[in-house]
Amino acid sequence: MRMPVVVVALAMASIASWPLNAHAGAAVDAALALSAFAVFSQLFLLPALAQPVYSPPPVPYTAPPAVYASAPAPPAISREVVYRHGRYVLLGDGVTAAYQWMWVPNPPVGPPPPPPR
Repeated sequence: MRMPVVVVALAMASIASWPLNAHAGAAVDAALALSAFAVFSQLFLLPALAQPVYSPPPVPYTAPPAVYASAPAPPAISREVVYRHGRYVLLGDGVTAAYQWMWVPNPPVGPPPPPPR
Protein backbone atom coordinates (compact mmCIF):
# COMPACT_ATOMS: atom_id res chain seq x y z
CA MET A 1 0.00 0.00 0.00
CA ARG A 2 2.79 2.43 0.82
CA MET A 3 4.96 1.60 -2.19
CA PRO A 4 2.56 2.86 -4.92
CA VAL A 5 1.94 6.03 -2.92
CA VAL A 6 5.66 6.69 -2.67
CA VAL A 7 6.13 6.05 -6.39
CA VAL A 8 3.34 8.48 -7.27
CA ALA A 9 4.74 11.10 -4.91
CA LEU A 10 8.20 10.83 -6.47
CA ALA A 11 6.72 11.07 -9.97
CA MET A 12 4.81 14.20 -9.02
CA ALA A 13 7.91 15.75 -7.48
CA SER A 14 9.99 15.01 -10.56
CA ILE A 15 7.32 16.42 -12.90
CA ALA A 16 6.99 19.54 -10.76
CA SER A 17 10.75 20.11 -10.83
CA TRP A 18 11.19 19.44 -14.61
CA PRO A 19 12.76 22.43 -16.34
CA LEU A 20 10.23 24.33 -18.41
CA ASN A 21 10.78 26.30 -21.60
CA ALA A 22 11.79 29.85 -20.95
CA HIS A 23 8.90 32.03 -21.94
CA ALA A 24 6.84 34.71 -20.30
CA GLY A 25 4.38 32.33 -18.57
CA ALA A 26 7.02 29.96 -17.14
CA ALA A 27 6.85 31.40 -13.62
CA VAL A 28 3.06 31.06 -13.60
CA ASP A 29 3.24 27.46 -14.85
CA ALA A 30 5.79 26.53 -12.18
CA ALA A 31 3.72 28.11 -9.43
CA LEU A 32 0.63 26.27 -10.68
CA ALA A 33 2.49 22.94 -10.71
CA LEU A 34 3.86 23.44 -7.20
CA SER A 35 0.46 24.42 -5.85
CA ALA A 36 -1.11 21.35 -7.48
CA PHE A 37 1.53 19.14 -5.88
CA ALA A 38 0.95 20.78 -2.48
CA VAL A 39 -2.80 20.15 -2.67
CA PHE A 40 -2.21 16.56 -3.84
CA SER A 41 0.22 15.80 -1.03
CA GLN A 42 -2.05 17.25 1.63
CA LEU A 43 -5.16 15.45 0.43
CA PHE A 44 -3.78 12.07 -0.59
CA LEU A 45 -0.14 11.56 0.25
CA LEU A 46 0.08 12.54 3.92
CA PRO A 47 -3.03 10.59 5.09
CA ALA A 48 -1.75 7.50 3.25
CA LEU A 49 1.67 7.69 4.91
CA ALA A 50 0.37 8.46 8.38
CA GLN A 51 0.46 5.48 10.69
CA PRO A 52 -2.46 5.21 13.11
CA VAL A 53 -1.42 5.25 16.74
CA TYR A 54 -3.61 3.30 19.08
CA SER A 55 -3.51 3.61 22.83
CA PRO A 56 -5.43 1.57 25.36
CA PRO A 57 -8.58 3.17 26.71
CA PRO A 58 -8.10 5.14 29.90
CA VAL A 59 -8.59 3.24 33.12
CA PRO A 60 -11.20 4.85 35.34
CA TYR A 61 -9.90 5.82 38.76
CA THR A 62 -11.57 4.23 41.71
CA ALA A 63 -10.65 5.41 45.16
CA PRO A 64 -9.46 2.68 47.49
CA PRO A 65 -11.88 1.81 50.28
CA ALA A 66 -11.35 3.83 53.42
CA VAL A 67 -9.72 1.58 55.99
CA TYR A 68 -9.02 3.05 59.36
CA ALA A 69 -6.63 1.05 61.47
CA SER A 70 -6.67 1.49 65.19
CA ALA A 71 -3.46 2.26 66.97
CA PRO A 72 -1.52 -0.87 67.84
CA ALA A 73 -1.68 -1.99 71.44
CA PRO A 74 1.35 -0.95 73.43
CA PRO A 75 3.75 -3.80 74.13
CA ALA A 76 3.30 -5.56 77.42
CA ILE A 77 5.77 -4.16 79.92
CA SER A 78 7.09 -6.27 82.73
CA ARG A 79 6.47 -4.04 85.71
CA GLU A 80 8.38 -6.17 88.21
CA VAL A 81 11.86 -7.67 88.25
CA VAL A 82 12.13 -10.14 91.11
CA TYR A 83 15.34 -11.11 92.95
CA ARG A 84 15.93 -13.32 96.02
CA HIS A 85 16.33 -10.43 98.42
CA GLY A 86 13.75 -8.02 96.85
CA ARG A 87 12.29 -6.70 93.64
CA TYR A 88 12.21 -3.63 91.38
CA VAL A 89 8.77 -2.21 90.65
CA LEU A 90 8.14 0.11 87.68
CA LEU A 91 6.03 3.13 88.56
CA GLY A 92 4.39 5.62 86.16
CA ASP A 93 2.94 5.21 82.68
CA GLY A 94 5.58 7.09 80.64
CA VAL A 95 3.04 9.65 79.37
CA THR A 96 1.46 11.52 82.26
CA ALA A 97 3.97 10.32 84.86
CA ALA A 98 7.58 9.45 84.10
CA TYR A 99 8.77 5.89 84.47
CA GLN A 100 10.58 5.24 87.72
CA TRP A 101 12.04 2.04 89.10
CA MET A 102 11.64 1.59 92.86
CA TRP A 103 13.45 -1.03 94.94
CA VAL A 104 11.24 -2.99 97.36
CA PRO A 105 13.24 -5.26 99.70
CA ASN A 106 11.78 -8.55 100.84
CA PRO A 107 10.61 -8.59 104.46
CA PRO A 108 13.13 -10.10 106.85
CA VAL A 109 12.69 -13.77 107.44
CA GLY A 110 12.31 -15.03 110.98
CA PRO A 111 14.88 -17.18 112.73
CA PRO A 112 15.48 -20.57 111.18
CA PRO A 113 13.24 -23.32 112.51
CA PRO A 114 14.70 -25.47 115.27
CA PRO A 115 16.32 -28.69 114.18
CA PRO A 116 14.15 -31.80 114.52
CA ARG A 117 14.86 -34.07 117.53
